[in-house]
Amino acid sequence: MEEASIELLRIRAALETQRLQDAINILLEMHPADRAEVFELLEDGEQDILLPLMDVTSTADLLEELEDEAALDAIETLTPAQLADVLDEMEPDEAADLLGDLPPERVTETLAEMEEADEVIPLLGYPDESAGGLMTTSYIAMRRQTSTDQAIQFLRDVSAELEIPYYLYVVDRENKLAGVVSLREIVLAMPGTAINDIMQRDVIYVESTTDQEEAARVMSQYDLAALPVVDEQGKLVGVITYDDIVEVIEDEATEDIYRLASVSDNDLEPDSPINEQLRGRLPWLYFNTLTALFASWVVSNFEALIGQVAILAAFQSVVAGLGGNSASQNVAMIVRSVALGKTTVRQLWPVLLRQMLVGFLTGLAVGSVVGVGVSLWQKDPHLGLILGLAMLMNMVVAGIVGTVVPFLIIAFGKDPALASTVLVTATTDSMGFLIFLSLATIFLPYLE
Repeated sequence: MEEASIELLRIRAALETQRLQDAINILLEMHPADRAEVFELLEDGEQDILLPLMDVTSTADLLEELEDEAALDAIETLTPAQLADVLDEMEPDEAADLLGDLPPERVTETLAEMEEADEVIPLLGYPDESAGGLMTTSYIAMRRQTSTDQAIQFLRDVSAELEIPYYLYVVDRENKLAGVVSLREIVLAMPGTAINDIMQRDVIYVESTTDQEEAARVMSQYDLAALPVVDEQGKLVGVITYDDIVEVIEDEATEDIYRLASVSDNDLEPDSPINEQLRGRLPWLYFNTLTALFASWVVSNFEALIGQVAILAAFQSVVAGLGGNSASQNVAMIVRSVALGKTTVRQLWPVLLRQMLVGFLTGLAVGSVVGVGVSLWQKDPHLGLILGLAMLMNMVVAGIVGTVVPFLIIAFGKDPALASTVLVTATTDSMGFLIFLSLATIFLPYLE
């Protein structure tokens, strides 16, 4: 970041003195990723000056590295013809992603100007978060009878133009995926060997409608640098590359973290516009307020009891807080396990029983220590017993709630990360107050 700040100052100094070519040279000397970082730090007016001065290839490289919103802002001043030239230089999947965010009229105008529109148009029909929306059509496919010599010559002719030169996919006459062979296997094979003799027939693939998170899981599980994508008939339609999957993993992790923190907009940043932050955060805060009021209502039903034994008010939050934390731990474990494909809805009962047992044991361990401590502190063994039992029981409740809620959301086809701390703590807080104060009512004659 420090180096980016230095380059930013150099570019701005060049712009202030009208040394436009120097500013362009500074920008182009940087690595594409660093170039994008610095470009995003420039003011809109500065970007508008520099972008038209960049050559088509450099502009394409820049747009591929920019975040979606920044890329859209950058191309606002480009004409359809200029944008078409840039998109022709970009990878088909990157070009399709950019076009997918443009107004329909501009998309039509731009596609009419593109020379390689036929590689991009098929990708526009897939949802953004599907394997089809993630894949590129820039790959190499050959027939079974192709020889290794022919394959190597073909690679020499086209590899510089393709994003995936390390794998060759083998298709039949109907373009159905039949196998895959690596560049290493082709080079090591004897001259004249048919691809059919060295290809791997058990190919890992996904369908174009597969969710991007599942595609990422498959690539991670099988340690793949590229993942072929087929349609419903098994025909090869594209390939997902590792760099796209890294972005998916980052996006999905951000989504889960934000949802667990009750933030509905995954694109929010600390410096996001205030109206966007309010829109992304207020709904869950309103819901949190309602659940807090419900917990307060539970407590209000024991107002007379608390009036008689005021010390109860000091300890009721301990029971509720511990249960909420324990339930949140369960939610985090289940969300991660589901994301990695290690847990499914069919495993609800064994997982639930195990978490209930864990809740009982952790509640017993913590409750006994706290109960003894409070007994000695307050010189009231009955208060310690009430607190210890309440913690034990609420930890079991936490195990149930923290397990069942995510699984219920999965059953409804939603992201289990929606089982945020707001939902689980709402239940554990209310149950914690209810259990603790109910036990206190039972033991009231013995409380000092």
